[in-house]
Amino acid sequence: MADENQKQKLKLYSSWISSCSFRVHIALNLKRLKYEYKAVNEEEHLSPEFKDLNPLGYVPVLVDDDFVLGDSLAILMYLEEKYPQRPMLPKDLHKRVINYQAANIVSSSIQPMHLQNLAVLKYWEAKISPDEKSSWTKYHIKQGFTALEKLLKDCAGRYAIGDEVGLADVFLAPQLDAAIRRFNVDMSDFPLLKRLYDAYLELPEVQDAMPEKQPDAPHNTAF
Repeated sequence: MADENQKQKLKLYSSWISSCSFRVHIALNLKRLKYEYKAVNEEEHLSPEFKDLNPLGYVPVLVDDDFVLGDSLAILMYLEEKYPQRPMLPKDLHKRVINYQAANIVSSSIQPMHLQNLAVLKYWEAKISPDEKSSWTKYHIKQGFTALEKLLKDCAGRYAIGDEVGLADVFLAPQLDAAIRRFNVDMSDFPLLKRLYDAYLELPEVQDAMPEKQPDAPHNTAF
């Protein structure tokens, strides 16, 4: 159910395949915020009109009334402060900063280094073979997952940090989904992360945010 106190529907410029957008969809669902989905395809994200919204030309971009914001982490922190219902960050300082650390491992150490990132993929497409792309991608995902298993082993509950869905989970769910369904990463060395992924799949907020559920997803999408 949407938040009854929300005065204006948000706009989210997004792409179905973007894990960064996937994060924001989950957060909007968790906070019960209404939003209009604005699909951005591979050509449109380089257009002058879209670069007026985000000079980098990346999704997601959030428009809240006359305020425009790009970058998934910035958007999530904005939503957390402006719409504090169902908080993604705990009051406990130690738990809060572990959320930050886990989110940062995904956004700064895993995603930019492998071929899930569209800009990286475009650059390397003509330079390396499909087998090399797969090996490179899996290597960097596994490096990050090894760190996450160690980081979360003493603080995980039902979710990454305790029994409430938090910022770390919002970052982990899309990354785990991409690793398992798009890149066929063997999760046998990551039992904690696999357990978390199974828990995420039970959440309606995650189910609704899945790439294939987005209006611009190709028909009969399969990873």
